[in-house]
Amino acid sequence: MPTLRLDRIIAGTGLYSRSEASVLIKTGRVMIGDRVVTVNSEKCDPETDCVTIDGVDLLYRKYRYIMMNKPCGYVSSTNDRREKTVMDLLDDKYKKLGLFPAGRLDKDAEGFLLLTNDGEFAHSITSPVRKVSKKYFVEINGDITSADVAAFADGLELGDGTICRPAILEPAPGGGYVTLYEGKYHQVKRMMSAIGKPVKYLCRVAIGGLALREGLTPGEYCELFDEINLILNHK
Repeated sequence: MPTLRLDRIIAGTGLYSRSEASVLIKTGRVMIGDRVVTVNSEKCDPETDCVTIDGVDLLYRKYRYIMMNKPCGYVSSTNDRREKTVMDLLDDKYKKLGLFPAGRLDKDAEGFLLLTNDGEFAHSITSPVRKVSKKYFVEINGDITSADVAAFADGLELGDGTICRPAILEPAPGGGYVTLYEGKYHQVKRMMSAIGKPVKYLCRVAIGGLALREGLTPGEYCELFDEINLILNHK
């Protein structure tokens, strides 16, 4: 990758602000290889050069990916003057990384929300052209019938004339699973209402081939590494 300013590399970890990075460098606590560096504008390649602070290796990644189990009551936005946002749930070190939600979940929905600073990747998973699947659990009153399954498989026309692409509906205890390959406004709820089965509870359980991590409770999150490739490589 291109060389970057040392203060930018340090700030890119999320552990330090740009001004804090400047102090670390100027006080001689930062090394590139076996050389102490005291100039902020010094450049290096963080993927090939060994950068240390007080002798500890610096972990730098240009792009970051966070799996969050979004709780109810939070909006999928970076900021909102009236509502709590998913960004409010993050530790300070992550708030400095320029993360944003890749797609949205309704305020009253729970489940897998991906936060990233990788705009190209976010576009890939939200663009209907890529047809990256999103799977949801829906709680409803009543049972899902074979006619409901067939209606989803054929593609639904909603009351306002919106045409929904074919989707997968699978019965499950208490409700069912819906798998979509597009992301229209309130689509799951509107499709379920169209077959007379309004949604009582909605939770996204997977994006592409990556499922919401077991044991991750609403409001908790974890950083993703190589497993992020499961999202786009899923067939």
